[in-house]
Amino acid sequence: MNIAFIGIGVMGRGMVANLLKAGHSVQVYSRRSESAQEVLAQGAVWHDSIKGCVREAEVVITMVGFPKDVEEVYFGQGGIILSAKEGATLIDMTTTSPKLAERIYSVARERGLQALDAPVSGGDTGARNATLAIMVGGDEDAFLRCVPVFEAMGKTIRYAGSAGKGQHTKMANQIVIAGTVSGVAEAIAYARAAGLDVKEMLGTITGGAAGSWQLANNGPKMAEGDYRPGFYIKHFIKDMSLAHEEAAARDLSLPVLDETLAAYRALADEGYGDEGTQAIIRKYMEE
Repeated sequence: MNIAFIGIGVMGRGMVANLLKAGHSVQVYSRRSESAQEVLAQGAVWHDSIKGCVREAEVVITMVGFPKDVEEVYFGQGGIILSAKEGATLIDMTTTSPKLAERIYSVARERGLQALDAPVSGGDTGARNATLAIMVGGDEDAFLRCVPVFEAMGKTIRYAGSAGKGQHTKMANQIVIAGTVSGVAEAIAYARAAGLDVKEMLGTITGGAAGSWQLANNGPKMAEGDYRPGFYIKHFIKDMSLAHEEAAARDLSLPVLDETLAAYRALADEGYGDEGTQAIIRKYMEE
């Protein structure tokens, strides 16, 4: 399948590599061409504009940073909506606003295009290993047609329902992560205060009822002081802010989410926004 991929960042590089491994032809565009060099060496084809990248693609995938970036690549001058060929399927895999996903779907449909919102979970490790969880909203026939594309990048692929439902599912995912990553940091803080061997403690509880992806993957990083980003704090703040807004619109109080969001915002204010989410342990090192 001829695929255009917009946004070659920490996640995008692994996702494009796996699309190429699956035999797809992949056209790529990113604001910084140097970020695409790795996938170009693997067979991706570079374009210097979104218009040039998408005009012959059967499927257009976007994986950018923030809702404003999604707005720009879809609706800006020379953007995807005006440049994709009739009949193409547009897949936004950025975590963004459900309302924006619904808007993209509606406008795309008016132009003879189909649109899916398909945010992912699994971080850079899942992107590299093609083990992402992919949650998809939009028309079911478009989802079914794109299953082979999703299977090249992920392991858990679920159809969530109409446009925006993929993003709502991702909001639920991020709410769980907010509580879990905070819990891992607090467990490590407690273990240190109690004089435990932190690595031994993590190895012990990972196999029990406390086991989770966050504990197994980010726990050791917290213990070692490894704050390299698999998922940026600044992007997690964006995700949690979206979840907070959607909850508030429904008069729903989510205190754990709100406390975790406040903690990460404080870290970003201190200059740690480009570190990985495991850097929340810094909050407990300061106390």
